[in-house]
Amino acid sequence: MSTTVATADPLAALGTLPGVAESVESVRKAVDRVYGHRIMRRRSNAITSEAALRGARGSAALSGADWALEEVRRRTDFSGDDEARVLGAALRLSAEAGQLLSVWRQSPLRVLARLHLVAAAEAGDAVGRPRQAGEEVHEPLIELPPPSAPEVSGRLEGLSELIVTGSSAPALVTAAVVHGELLALRPFVSHNGLVARTAERIVLIGSGLDPKSVCPAEVGHAELGRAAYRAALDGYVSGTPEGMAAWIGHCARAVELGARESTAVCEALQRGAA
Repeated sequence: MSTTVATADPLAALGTLPGVAESVESVRKAVDRVYGHRIMRRRSNAITSEAALRGARGSAALSGADWALEEVRRRTDFSGDDEARVLGAALRLSAEAGQLLSVWRQSPLRVLARLHLVAAAEAGDAVGRPRQAGEEVHEPLIELPPPSAPEVSGRLEGLSELIVTGSSAPALVTAAVVHGELLALRPFVSHNGLVARTAERIVLIGSGLDPKSVCPAEVGHAELGRAAYRAALDGYVSGTPEGMAAWIGHCARAVELGARESTAVCEALQRGAA
């Protein structure tokens, strides 16, 4: 994490940046609205399943496979062209996220390796481990020059230490930093965006902010658009307080939009049951 905020708990310090507290409160209200919906008391599993599908679709869209939701729902074979494989990777990661919560708290790097392995769905020397010197990165959405392999290794260790040590920072802040750091580093040779967005979801679930995983931030990131996503990431990479606050605010808006999406699903189910 590159930021001008220096403290024993850098994640907590980010929570004090201008506008971040307001973003945190806005997200809490949006999440509470979903969890307070009457449909959640009876059909939360259905909402979780739908959120997983829509989140995977949104994450894939940001990685270049922008398919209609009904096409994703209808398709059973994702082994065809490049876009189909991206969709398949996003769906596999969405299914995997909830299985890794306990491991994440103890060994984030192990989880990240597992996520890349699931996304790549293939054997190979470069799969399931950080890239090494001389290995190229395939991540078409992010045009920033990738950090060197030694820098990636050091910053991954630092990120892992922050997670294992714990922080008093709001879940939103931690999730945004994990997401932003993985995008900035692009630690794997491929699928970094998909892995970063899945890691964000794991933090939101494991923190208790969204324990049933019904507020898919990936939906919001896709709705806000690829240009806004890249611009917000530029703010994170800058390491300035203003840039970091802008990235956290962008992630907050994405969670809010994901919550709104699931609220609409709840409303549709309620109308169908009436």
